Amino acid sequence: MQNKNLWIGLVVVLIVVVVFWFVGKSSVPVVVDDNAIVDSTEDTSEGSVNVGAPAASISYANALVKYKDARIQLEKTCQASPDKGTFKNGTNIMIDNRAPVARTVKVGSVFPIKAYGFKIVNLSSSNLPATWYVDCDKSQNVATILIQK
Repeated sequence: MQNKNLWIGLVVVLIVVVVFWFVGKSSVPVVVDDNAIVDSTEDTSEGSVNVGAPAASISYANALVKYKDARIQLEKTCQASPDKGTFKNGTNIMIDNRAPVARTVKVGSVFPIKAYGFKIVNLSSSNLPATWYVDCDKSQNVATILIQK
């Protein structure tokens, strides 16, 4: 009789463990990283901006790694993230358009960015410190960039 109760207890525990495993597995949120599946390269022959010679072509994934601390992302509504940044004079930054439409962007000079594209911009000013404002299409001053020595 005691052996039978032990088996019933083990089966109940096993069922509870299996149920928790399935419930726990399905309730974990799945984060889809849209950027990870994109391996496009920006056509830099049209030019990186404010750079003497065109930069070499770089994939989006590699640009995310290289410019992780020097990137301004423009969302569908031209909202910039981050909206403030401080960089040394001569630094290259990534302007990342995450909108499904092409954008006209101003960072020192005006340039187009393709839908889901990016540009590498050189921040260079002879008067330091300098404050540059980022414009995205008709939205002005969506981000502020402070350039220091």
